Amino acid sequence: MFKIQKFVAQILILLFVLTLTNCSVKVGPNHSHAKTKQVPPGQAKKMSGQKSAKNYAPGHNK
Repeated sequence: MFKIQKFVAQILILLFVLTLTNCSVKVGPNHSHAKTKQVPPGQAKKMSGQKSAKNYAPGHNK
């Protein structure tokens, strides 16, 4: 009876160790919280082909 309990305990420990070996930790930049750079108004004007950058400059309302 004692040998069976010891065998079962060893199997449980082995299964526990195997479940821990499957865990992995990924270290690197977190892109979900990264700030996106805004394109400057002059560059946005060039990309759209317009003559004025007024529509792309939120602080300049003339």
